[in-house]
Amino acid sequence: MTAPARTRATEAHSATPESRGRSPHLPSARGDLSRAVIAALRDGIPAPEPRVARNADAYGDDLQLALYVLYELHYQGFAEVADDREWDPALLSLRHALERRFLDALHTDVPPSDDAEGALAALLVEPVGHDDTSVSHHLRRDGELWQFREYAALRSLYHLKEADPHAWVIPRLHGRAKAAMVAIEYDEFGAGRAEDIHARLFADLMADLGLDTSYGHYVDAAPAEVLATVNLMSLFGLHRAHRGALVGHFAWVEVTSSPGSRRLAAALRGIGAGPAAQRFYDEHVEADAVHDQVVRRDVVGGLLAAEPGLEADVAFGVRATGFLEDRLGARLLRRWRQGRSALLVPLSDAPGTATE
Repeated sequence: MTAPARTRATEAHSATPESRGRSPHLPSARGDLSRAVIAALRDGIPAPEPRVARNADAYGDDLQLALYVLYELHYQGFAEVADDREWDPALLSLRHALERRFLDALHTDVPPSDDAEGALAALLVEPVGHDDTSVSHHLRRDGELWQFREYAALRSLYHLKEADPHAWVIPRLHGRAKAAMVAIEYDEFGAGRAEDIHARLFADLMADLGLDTSYGHYVDAAPAEVLATVNLMSLFGLHRAHRGALVGHFAWVEVTSSPGSRRLAAALRGIGAGPAAQRFYDEHVEADAVHDQVVRRDVVGGLLAAEPGLEADVAFGVRATGFLEDRLGARLLRRWRQGRSALLVPLSDAPGTATE
């Protein structure tokens, strides 16, 4: 984006409220497990026993919402929850049980590999012709405004805290990997300019699309497939033992970002979205084309040079991220091609109100 266009986009949305100015309210429960977690947080009572996670669907709404709520205690918290519940031993014990259930399922469904470079190289191959499994290809080719509004609402669960989960890996790196990671994160956090923080740019995009920019506003609309993609990076980020997997996740994001963002920027122009909406993806086209090289050469390369035993973890982070993103993409495309909303609570311009 040119400097004048960037200035216009910034000025046009300088009044966009700060999305994280206050904590969100607790979401609505989706089953016995999430209901018990939310009740424990809201009423200040002990958390349910870890054994309740034993038979929960690892990818289901109930477990994924419970896990999302517990992770959010480490981000913005909730208006009804005291800050000191973040380190409640009973909640942490339950969270560990939920994480084990989620990770066990991922290790079953994601074939093991000790080839991190091969996992990343596979991401660099663009499909020939139209890719009928790609959300960004669909939105570029056939996307409608209501579909892009749904996509932005769902992605807001991550993009309004963009780069925060990955920042947890910084104290766990050193040398070349740490220096490169900090350089990339500096860009993600606006390079010293609050108005250029990527989370703020996404809030501006949402405002251009007529969406609510409040942090966590669309949790109740987000299906389990969305929650799982956000939970994965929180799971990796909060555990030193998963530092290799978090670097793999980060690498997947950076390697796939530039080409996908180029398609999404073109899609936004096609539907006539405003300059602030376009700017978010334009910035990622430019920045992540550079980040792609740095993350593969210096973040991943630097980590594995220092700790070669983490290669299988890095590969798992790459492949698990792709697995969950594919599940999310399949849901979005299936629903949209049926002419139906992909949200649990459809937006006002969705065609009909059918939900699963």
